[in-house]
Amino acid sequence: MTKRTKRRALGQHFLKSQAVLKKIIRHISPHKEELIVEIGAGKGALTFPLAEKAGKVIAIEKDPALIPDLRKKAKTHLIILEEDILKLNFQGLLKEEKADKAKIKLVGNIPYSLTSPLLFKVLAERRFFSECIFLLQKEVAERVCAKPGSKKYAPLSILLQIHFLTRLHFIVPPESFSPPPKVNSALISLNKRNQPLFIPENEELFRNFLKAAFQHRRKFLQKNLNRLGFSPALINDAYSKLSLDKNVRPEQLSISQYTELFCFLYDQRYSAS
Repeated sequence: MTKRTKRRALGQHFLKSQAVLKKIIRHISPHKEELIVEIGAGKGALTFPLAEKAGKVIAIEKDPALIPDLRKKAKTHLIILEEDILKLNFQGLLKEEKADKAKIKLVGNIPYSLTSPLLFKVLAERRFFSECIFLLQKEVAERVCAKPGSKKYAPLSILLQIHFLTRLHFIVPPESFSPPPKVNSALISLNKRNQPLFIPENEELFRNFLKAAFQHRRKFLQKNLNRLGFSPALINDAYSKLSLDKNVRPEQLSISQYTELFCFLYDQRYSAS
């Protein structure tokens, strides 16, 4: 596999627009007391400007062909690591760092192929970061930030927004990258809440519940709940207690309504067993 095709396989689109880079850096707003962990350093377009302003930057890059040039330009407060971000142990990486967890930011121009697994890793490792600023595929960025009633609203929206305040800042066109992708990108930020909106006793069960609830978006929510094995009588009780319309669709419930529905259904199921 050639370097070019390998990078295509990695989904790498290097940001070349200086105007867009400056806007991204303004939104990251690096300070001397902060530690910034960058995902996908690439050729260093974002890495080196961040290193000039932040207290320390740890840049993660998977492509071994890019590592020598990055390390050649690295300074004492910039660490270049050749790692797969999806396999990286954040606890091990950060245990030697003295930075306050309230001042650790996770940033990056995220390869499209990594977006979904990376966001779920962020959820799993959320305790380590105060804020995430990512350049993502526009469609995914809209899903992350979607509100109830939107066609983009999905389990990922709910899972992330339980723990983060999400915001889509601006759209980045394909010509800002080399090579240009076939779709638009967008910059988003995830600011960790002081307290999560909901902490399920069983996170996997809650995720599976949301996945099933949205599995057939065009059907009424109660049809999807039936497929989870809840009886019509129990679903009716839940709808009555939460004042839900019997014809409500999956994208119409708020986060709080989903958490209340989840708790009611499983509490009743387990108490009856």
